[in-house]
Amino acid sequence: MRSYSNPAAVLFDMDGTLVDSDGAVERAWAAWAREYGVEEAVALADAHGSPAPLTVARLRPDLDADGVAASAARQLEFQYDDLDEVVPTRGAMRLLAVLERASIPWAVVTSADDRLAKARLAAAGIEPPLLLTYDDVERGKPDPEGYLKAAEALGVDPADCLVVEDSEPGLAAGRAAGAMTAALRGLEGDVSLADLDELADLVESAAPAGETRDGH
Repeated sequence: MRSYSNPAAVLFDMDGTLVDSDGAVERAWAAWAREYGVEEAVALADAHGSPAPLTVARLRPDLDADGVAASAARQLEFQYDDLDEVVPTRGAMRLLAVLERASIPWAVVTSADDRLAKARLAAAGIEPPLLLTYDDVERGKPDPEGYLKAAEALGVDPADCLVVEDSEPGLAAGRAAGAMTAALRGLEGDVSLADLDELADLVESAAPAGETRDGH
């Protein structure tokens, strides 16, 4: 029986989950908020987890569809070239190594577009075997489309997958996909994690008898 410590696959969010890009994200939304007349604190409170167009539409409901698209594109411009302090999150590289030793496939499913996702993952030194971005779906998080597509691409049942997220929209997407969820940042999932080191410990503890922490 699959569990969050022995999933068929692990599907990661990117920002705040595998990649620590908080500073870059906050700087970009703060700059956007100043330009578009939104209180910075309001923008930062609502900016995490959803694709930029959905967030812009919530923050500026007065904009029509073209206005939302232009505003979201402007917001992304602030992010593309800001890779300062973009690094793996605590425990990320160890967890990926543990998954490799345990032969558990993994993927990244992010609300970022293709250009931004590849830039941030490269800056953090992470090369996902499968990457699904906002450009690959018709509906972004909290819709489950991205996670369902990732499970299908990996050839696994979504119910046997563990979705790892640090935002409510992302967790909602994982639950809607029927997957198990692991939550960061004090949020609630099937398991709540302090960091990815904790998940690495759980996966290692579920490894077949005789396999050591070094995978031998």
